[in-house]
Amino acid sequence: MPATPDDLFAFFAKLGITVTTVEHPPLFTVEDSKALRGQIAGGHTKNLFLKDRKGRLFLVVLEEDASVDLKRIHEIIGAQGKVSFGSAELLTQVWGVLPGAVTPFGAINDTEAQVTVVLDQALLENDKLNHHPLVNTQTTTIAREDLIAFLRATGHEPKILAVSQPQQADA
Repeated sequence: MPATPDDLFAFFAKLGITVTTVEHPPLFTVEDSKALRGQIAGGHTKNLFLKDRKGRLFLVVLEEDASVDLKRIHEIIGAQGKVSFGSAELLTQVWGVLPGAVTPFGAINDTEAQVTVVLDQALLENDKLNHHPLVNTQTTTIAREDLIAFLRATGHEPKILAVSQPQQADA
């Protein structure tokens, strides 16, 4: 049985991690969540649940507007061959969340550490980060260092890599 948001918050408390959470209507996409800008401070994210040719799983966490070369990301994250998006069934089975609620907090459900978590270096320029707490009807703000501590406590040593492409300046 996957963890609930209450289970997640209890785990944070056990680790001494303080978070703030805002309830809102369901958000399924980055576009949906942009309606909350101004109400929730910090870096807003998107998450890519990926699978390589050998069946290895990756969660790549980026800033919501980050650009990624999906044809070459495998070279950066250490995947075996090109990657594809993991299925909804695999996401639910391993990470314990539904599409639309993908979050690094799903690590609490991956007790065998099957997923390699990759945090984009540019994302970590934000002191505070926002993620769904296992459901898409809430957004939880966590300090950058606390996210890393949480991931480590779940057995997921995050890889911090420069995954995103630099934003092109408008000429």
